[in-house]
Amino acid sequence: MAASRMLRKPISDRTLCTLFLVPSLVILAVMVAYPFLSLLINSTYRFSALRSNVEPVFVWLDNYDFLLSDPDLWDRFTFTGTFVVLTVSVQFILAISVAYYLQRDFRGRDLLFTVLMIPMMLSPIVIGFLWRYIFNSEWGLMNFFVTRLGFDAIDWLGVTDNALIAVVIADTWMWTPFVILLAVAAFRGIPVSIQEAATIDGASPFFRFTRLTLPMSAPILGIAFLLRLIDSFKQYDLFFALTGGAPGSTTETVSFYLAKVAFSYFYTGEASALAVIQLVIIIGLSLIFVRLLTRIGRQRQ
Repeated sequence: MAASRMLRKPISDRTLCTLFLVPSLVILAVMVAYPFLSLLINSTYRFSALRSNVEPVFVWLDNYDFLLSDPDLWDRFTFTGTFVVLTVSVQFILAISVAYYLQRDFRGRDLLFTVLMIPMMLSPIVIGFLWRYIFNSEWGLMNFFVTRLGFDAIDWLGVTDNALIAVVIADTWMWTPFVILLAVAAFRGIPVSIQEAATIDGASPFFRFTRLTLPMSAPILGIAFLLRLIDSFKQYDLFFALTGGAPGSTTETVSFYLAKVAFSYFYTGEASALAVIQLVIIIGLSLIFVRLLTRIGRQRQ
């Protein structure tokens, strides 16, 4: 009888939510919290993963002090920041322009949209090697067009500024479709009645776009901006395949340098400290931007 009564007793919403959340929280703790804590602990030791027979030396914050006092690391931060600003800005300008056109219904729109999505579906390492051939200074496709226009051939990957432009072009070609996808979804999510009312009131297309479309699409565009900001800041594989950090080490991003310290030099403690620094920066930028998005959302309400 007691068992039958327990079976008949309904489960509360709070209990049901807890039952659904607990497995997810356990998996999250195992997959995220444990690696992060291990990374944090490793960053306070000086050791190498290759030398398992050598006892790790506890150095507290010496790894952080060594890294943050290294001028070469700050050069890599500067280069990474320049790349992030350029690539995200160019991608958003192009994506919003194309999305404004693709939000309309016209013949062949779906086919064009599908073709535009192809670069996003390819592996970044494949795209890097593809553009490496395109930017080859001797027989690359890019210099073929440059010389046909009457200009001298450009050493795309042998000069730092040119290599930065080359990577920005490759990254823009690969990830602009992602921003286009979200921008089109945001634009088409705006009620048609609002656009029609503005048109009846005599609002110009430019006014409707700048005062209605963009502000009402700000939350989704903000999320797209945040995702591209984070992904660009930790960019590694495209630089690995396209420039290899050359010329010299002038096109090494922070992630590229982190991989080199961890898997070429095998300075595991320093690599862990650098990973923590990079993670703190990304989390800080994300929190700032999320707060801005929240403020925009409250203003709209």
